[in-house]
Amino acid sequence: MKKHAALYCRVSTDAQYEEGYSIEAQREMLIAYCVSRDIRSYELYIDGGFSGSNIDRPEMTRMIDDINADTVSHVIVYKLDRLSRSQKDTLYLIEDVLIPHDVSFISMNENMDTSTPIGRAMLGIMSAFAQLERETIRERTRLGMKERVKNGLWPGGGKIPFGYDYDAGRGILVPNKDAETVRLMYELYLQGRSMMSIARQVGLKYERLAEQILRRKTNAGYIVYNGVEYKGRHEAIISEQTYERAMRLMRERARDHLSPSRCLLAGLVRCGVCGAKMRYQKWGKRGYKIYCYSQDKGKPHLHRSEHCDNDKIWADELESSVISDLFAMSAKIAQEERDGRSDGFETLLEKQIGRLIRKLKNLYNLYGENADEALTETIDRTKRELAEAKQALADRRVRTEEGQGRRELLAQLDSAEQTWEYMTVEEKQSVLRSCIDRIVVTYQHVGIYYKLLTDGEK
Repeated sequence: MKKHAALYCRVSTDAQYEEGYSIEAQREMLIAYCVSRDIRSYELYIDGGFSGSNIDRPEMTRMIDDINADTVSHVIVYKLDRLSRSQKDTLYLIEDVLIPHDVSFISMNENMDTSTPIGRAMLGIMSAFAQLERETIRERTRLGMKERVKNGLWPGGGKIPFGYDYDAGRGILVPNKDAETVRLMYELYLQGRSMMSIARQVGLKYERLAEQILRRKTNAGYIVYNGVEYKGRHEAIISEQTYERAMRLMRERARDHLSPSRCLLAGLVRCGVCGAKMRYQKWGKRGYKIYCYSQDKGKPHLHRSEHCDNDKIWADELESSVISDLFAMSAKIAQEERDGRSDGFETLLEKQIGRLIRKLKNLYNLYGENADEALTETIDRTKRELAEAKQALADRRVRTEEGQGRRELLAQLDSAEQTWEYMTVEEKQSVLRSCIDRIVVTYQHVGIYYKLLTDGEK
């Protein structure tokens, strides 16, 4: 198969028009080099507008495929950093792609040829400097962005905040038609509306998006860069006082969200009618109810059925029932553990296995002296009995190991029962989650599925 020289050209978006780096300039110099070296078979590989920080580029990928297919004799670039600005990627291309396929690498600017030992040594040095240059550019860019932010200018890059456009000429954010929507969201939130209600009213898909917009201090005229706040030059959509009031209310609601009546069984309750999760919801002055997410019109992505008619149950009643059942179950299992350890069943199995082994040895001695069909059948039957006894002992020991985990959990529950009223919500949740796999509510029936304490439902 005839091989060709691969002439590789690359320009990044910010070096597109630099003298000596344009695609046309690289192409002309590479072709002239081939003519001067009497290289008649060559093919151009051109990546326009791609950074040299990685090798994930279409023409680079095509060139590597051609090298792996053994159709390339040389790879020629105008300058080493046209191949890559990463030392790791450069060495990968040379050591793992070019050299195994006997492909020489030539960089015109550095006068490098890897077909010679000195050329390979120079390659390592030059690729290290190429990476240093890339990291220096990155550091200068980062410092430049920080200076922009300190001067109140938008750093550029990333997503423009909802409610603003970016004026590149002035380097600042400018409120757009969505700014009124942002103001309305703060107004609704300060009136006591929920995130879900606000998201639904302004046309956002998720309540989380509403929260993200309200939390942005950009709306109050600030720019937050790497966790530090700077006063921006852009026009604020809301006042700083409005923003602080909203954040204070958000913190208060968060503390309310972490109250015992709301959090104790969060994440554990499932609907027995449609299989969806169930959620807590404030229900007047009486407290909270737990109901199926399929009945929550504001969360269609969590629906399992549009026709779920499961009952709504009072949270405090369910929590009290679960806690009482948990401690009653732990007492019952503790008694079973005590009964199970006193029967000496493992000792009986060990004695039976010893007896069967001795019997089998005697049978084999008899078989050696006088083999007959009846003796063979006895030996086979004894071997089966021995195998069954060994399996029974193994199963028993597995249950014993599981029982150790249960005993440790029971000890934890015994301590928790005595200190339950003094425990924090987080500590109570930890105990419940270590014991309960799920709680299934089906109309008026409650099924509690434990983990180590029992094999099934309560």
